[in-house]
Amino acid sequence: QVQLVESGGGLVQTGGSLRLSCAASGGTFSSYGMGWFRQAPGKEREFVAAISWSGGRTYYADSVKGRFTISRDNAKNTVYLQMNSLKPEDTAVYYCAADGKIRTSIMGRTTTGEYRYWGQGTQVTVSS
Repeated sequence: QVQLVESGGGLVQTGGSLRLSCAASGGTFSSYGMGWFRQAPGKEREFVAAISWSGGRTYYADSVKGRFTISRDNAKNTVYLQMNSLKPEDTAVYYCAADGKIRTSIMGRTTTGEYRYWGQGTQVTVSS
């Protein structure tokens, strides 16, 4: 069983930056693909970014490409989401997720059903 705990959310003005962290315990974090998703009020949870188990491959939603960067530190069992140039439409609860699959490709892992383990989420609010 893998436990994921997000942190780093908060209130920021348009154009500002935040860095989210997701600390993992249990399981074999370094072997899992990891993703970040977000859910705004009244909307479905949507894909934001994903990173392969090695960190060598990353994927982004078009809406955040060029502004957000996903990274991981397997020695610290932590995945990060650096968010720059934030916009009000980025306001949401952000969730990290682990696919629970050992050293498989992260390609196409953009749906919630591809991920087995989820954190509780952290709120990001961008004021205009």
